[in-house]
Amino acid sequence: MVSHEIDYRIFGDDIQFVEIELDPNETIVAEAGTMVYMEQGITYETRMGDGASPDRGVMDKLFQAGSRLLTGESLFLTHFTNKGSMRSRVAFAAPYPGTIIPIDLRTVNGNIIVQKDGFLCAAYGTKLSVTLNRKFGAGLLGGEGFILQRVEGDGKAFVHAGGTVIEKQLNGETLRIDTGCIVAYEPSIDFDIETSGSLKTMVFGGEGIFLATMRGTGKVWLQSMPIRKLIRALSPMGSNRGKEAQGLLGNLFQ
Repeated sequence: MVSHEIDYRIFGDDIQFVEIELDPNETIVAEAGTMVYMEQGITYETRMGDGASPDRGVMDKLFQAGSRLLTGESLFLTHFTNKGSMRSRVAFAAPYPGTIIPIDLRTVNGNIIVQKDGFLCAAYGTKLSVTLNRKFGAGLLGGEGFILQRVEGDGKAFVHAGGTVIEKQLNGETLRIDTGCIVAYEPSIDFDIETSGSLKTMVFGGEGIFLATMRGTGKVWLQSMPIRKLIRALSPMGSNRGKEAQGLLGNLFQ
């Protein structure tokens, strides 16, 4: 299904929101609870699924909705449509402070892999599905687990990240990353988990026992402040003296 063409503006620096401008009868699909405001003419409807395949049967729609529960997201998506005769705007914000990444899916061969809670909104016609990390080590030990989201289509999609976004273009290279800092990557990238170094480094280094390893050719989007790290830093019982993934004995020496 051909995605709707949408215009957008992103406001803010560290705590951003995106304003989508819809022509009459255009629709954008968003995660439940992310809408900030909508102008006259915009109507919304909660649906089970992304609507990218309107001829899909009931069982297929139930399967798609059920698979969304595995990612920790709502069973439903909200569809915002401009029913008026003039252009109107609707705005969305992430559930925590950070940056919004606009991605034109046509520039990434029509699909990307996103962390399970990273999707914000996309043009109607974009397909959302669950993908499983095929590598046992990456799924079991990686910060995002086995379950990721695949975003497919030929329109614009918006992903949110904590802190500042870093976009890396790999050309047959290897990039080692804190497991919680991965936001999205192209399917051409090979994602795995490796130990962070020697036993002494793993125990006392403070960088954790495992690091994510990205290899291949394609784009990778990273976040500087994963939500778990932010929560730990702000928690009265947490420690903002260390990093999210500390060594086994790190807290004993603080």
